[in-house]
Amino acid sequence: MRNNKYKKLLEHLFSLAGIRINGNNPWDIQVKDERFYKRAITEVELGLGESYMDGWWDVKSLDDMIFRILRADLQQKVKHNYKISLQLAGFWLINMQARHKAFEVGREHYDLGNELFQNMLDKRMNYSCAYWKDAETLDEAQENKLELICKKLYLEPGMRVLDIGCGWGAFGKYAAEKYGVETVGITVSKNQVELGRQLCKDLPVEFRLMDYRDMNEKFDRLVSVGMIEHVGYKNYREYFKVADKCLKDEGLFLLHTIGEVRSVKSTDAWTHKYIFPNGMQPSVKQLGNAIEGLFIVEDWHNFGAYYDNTLMAWYDNFIAGWDKIKKDYDKRFYMMWKYFLLSSAGAFRARRNQLWQIVLSKKGVVGGYNSIR
Repeated sequence: MRNNKYKKLLEHLFSLAGIRINGNNPWDIQVKDERFYKRAITEVELGLGESYMDGWWDVKSLDDMIFRILRADLQQKVKHNYKISLQLAGFWLINMQARHKAFEVGREHYDLGNELFQNMLDKRMNYSCAYWKDAETLDEAQENKLELICKKLYLEPGMRVLDIGCGWGAFGKYAAEKYGVETVGITVSKNQVELGRQLCKDLPVEFRLMDYRDMNEKFDRLVSVGMIEHVGYKNYREYFKVADKCLKDEGLFLLHTIGEVRSVKSTDAWTHKYIFPNGMQPSVKQLGNAIEGLFIVEDWHNFGAYYDNTLMAWYDNFIAGWDKIKKDYDKRFYMMWKYFLLSSAGAFRARRNQLWQIVLSKKGVVGGYNSIR
């Protein structure tokens, strides 16, 4: 009887988003286990994601379902239970991205296996939003993004560039080959350092396994692509102080980051547990407060809608390449990764998440900065 109460409530909530339980539309949820209703209502994002991984429900178009849920703002209509509220309070009180936790996301996410990411990403292994303007393929869109970054930084041969959160060296390799610069890339992932050094062999691209807080050298340019999402709101000011310390007075700093439309202090419980431990996405307000007094904002470019295209391309690659790597992962991982990619695509499609490229200078570019699009 109590389960029927949860079912009726969920049916009502889903109806607000145009979703029917066991309906015929691609975004209609198909429930396979009646326990799903209580779990989704009481555990919210965590319950929805875990019950999908457990096979309690399915849907033909998960990305469209999540898109509709977020456009209807359903998550704000479901009150978090005490357990989840307590966990979120813990995020607010504790510095989840403190120095001793810096390498945790490297071990638990980026070190999941280089073959996983090689199968999923573009040929240059960019693990961030592509720039799809005038592009038809993922490879083209990611090269567009790298070229856009290089142009926004006004790179010149001989410059020395710090890449904070360098991944497998996609930017460093491209910038060295096309613009004749030298890069130092730092990351908290051992696997990225190992493969990155192979991919950038014989190029002036250095990899260091280290926390950004330990960097203390001067560079002509700074770039950070998809890394500040792991920094945490308690550390934003320190992050920009490190950037200020490492950038020469006339230099430029390009920050590429996912952005939240509201200021938050943690990610959702499912993403924290399964995908990006201790991660969170900054808001305009949080970044503005952290930047103030250190940098001049020269340019702020939002192309978050392109992350939908990027994630769907990654999903297609992941599905197509699953047979090559499935020996190293189980079925629950497969369901988890599908949920991660498709729910993320739905979130960007709903414009709940943004993608910003922000160009910063220390004193302001004399005569003004010429924005590149």
